[in-house]
Amino acid sequence: MTNVLDELERRRAVARLGGGQARIEAQHKRGKLTARERIELLMDEGSFEEFDMYVEHRSTDFGMEKTKIPGDGVVTGWGTINGRVVYVFGKDFTVFGGSLSETHAKKITKIQDMALQNRAPIIGLFDAGGARIQEGVAALGGYGEVFLRNVLASGVIPQISVIMGPCAGGDVYSPAMTDFIFMVKDTSYMFVTGPDVVKTVTNETVTAEELGGAKVHTTKSSIADRAYENDVETLLQMRRLMDFLPANNKSGVPVLPTRDPADRIEMSLDTLVPANPNQPYDIKELILKVVDEADFFEIQDTFARNIVTGFARMEGRTVGIVANQPMVLAGVLDSDASRKAARFVRFCDCFEIPIITFVDVPGFLPGTAQEYGGLIKHGAKLLFAYSEATVPKITVITRKAYGGAYDVMSSKHIRGDVNYAWPSAEIAVMGAKGAVEILYRAELGDPEKIKARIDEYQKAFANPFVAAERGYIDEVIMPHGTRRRICRSLNMLQNKSVQNPWKKHDNIPL
Repeated sequence: MTNVLDELERRRAVARLGGGQARIEAQHKRGKLTARERIELLMDEGSFEEFDMYVEHRSTDFGMEKTKIPGDGVVTGWGTINGRVVYVFGKDFTVFGGSLSETHAKKITKIQDMALQNRAPIIGLFDAGGARIQEGVAALGGYGEVFLRNVLASGVIPQISVIMGPCAGGDVYSPAMTDFIFMVKDTSYMFVTGPDVVKTVTNETVTAEELGGAKVHTTKSSIADRAYENDVETLLQMRRLMDFLPANNKSGVPVLPTRDPADRIEMSLDTLVPANPNQPYDIKELILKVVDEADFFEIQDTFARNIVTGFARMEGRTVGIVANQPMVLAGVLDSDASRKAARFVRFCDCFEIPIITFVDVPGFLPGTAQEYGGLIKHGAKLLFAYSEATVPKITVITRKAYGGAYDVMSSKHIRGDVNYAWPSAEIAVMGAKGAVEILYRAELGDPEKIKARIDEYQKAFANPFVAAERGYIDEVIMPHGTRRRICRSLNMLQNKSVQNPWKKHDNIPL
């Protein structure tokens, strides 16, 4: 028995060393943690239980039978984050560069299957160079198995991808099908084909960072949802995020204790909206003053900044926030903002997370660039997402709600459950100046008449009462009471049950 125990300890020590001390030190010199160090930091202390520590590849081509390392480049298992079960796999760059082999893929799919069967979230930590070339189609088949499980788990359990090093070739498609992607600045990048191939095919000279670094994917492509300074900050933020997410699509949102009173009054909100309708204000100030303890986890904070999305809590329960941002492009809806918000709304609806929408939108962004870029279809994505969502939906119009954008932003007409407006709200087809120039075109040569017409139009429509008279607004509320109203409405809606017509699946305008 003693010999067996000695052998067990020896094997564990070899497996934990991964590619060896020299490669571990090289990883540290790059400013990166190893796979096991990352998992240890991500999970509750002592909670991680590793599976398949001794698995090795079975390849014999290109002399691979002479090079076998236990674990085969990926660490898999489960543990808890703040007491809740989470499955995890972490690519080990010190072992074959974290490349995916047939057995490597089987380790991942085993964890994916367990996560789906047990209805618990799964987090993937990526730091790898793609498929293992020596295995050819066997590695590609492994990728396909992983991709299939990403799709089957979508909308059932939260899937989080954290890019913590290179992520190239086939490796990028698994994260692309998960719910959220996070990156580490300066040390992580994602692309289908690397700089060398790009140079050969298109004659473009580009660095890995320029081609697929964190800045590119959080500001231009929208592939990644956020980027953080280093491994440690990234993993700590993942722990924070998991506190907002349900375990699965039937578990209900997590509830955390809070000392923030539901009936808290915030008098400063009464002066948040400027008297000048063209003067911006920061919608994040409203969000932070309304949600529990000013705790807001923003998603895609550096992309399409004219709309704000993220998670918060009301009375300890998770909610999704969508809000137009007057500080950027006056809060107008464009293609990027519509896509960003639509995806977030659909995630919330998948996992029964109530949605709170703060509206200050002057319309859709005009111009050839937007029209040629498919604004109609991208705007329809947001309209589609709100319309199909059956979770509780509460809308607060703070100022402008013009044109079709009024309809799109969770209006009563697309099944908004409770729709409030502040006294500063303006609900109309368009702004007074634009409307008058169309209605009274013949009088455009007379500035005095036009000014009188604008004043007349503003008195008639630059207020929330026309919509309220028709029941499109449930109540005109004082800004300082917004938190109390939302909390009460969420409690009223907590047993909401709506069924959409049966369908195999919808056909959202992709």
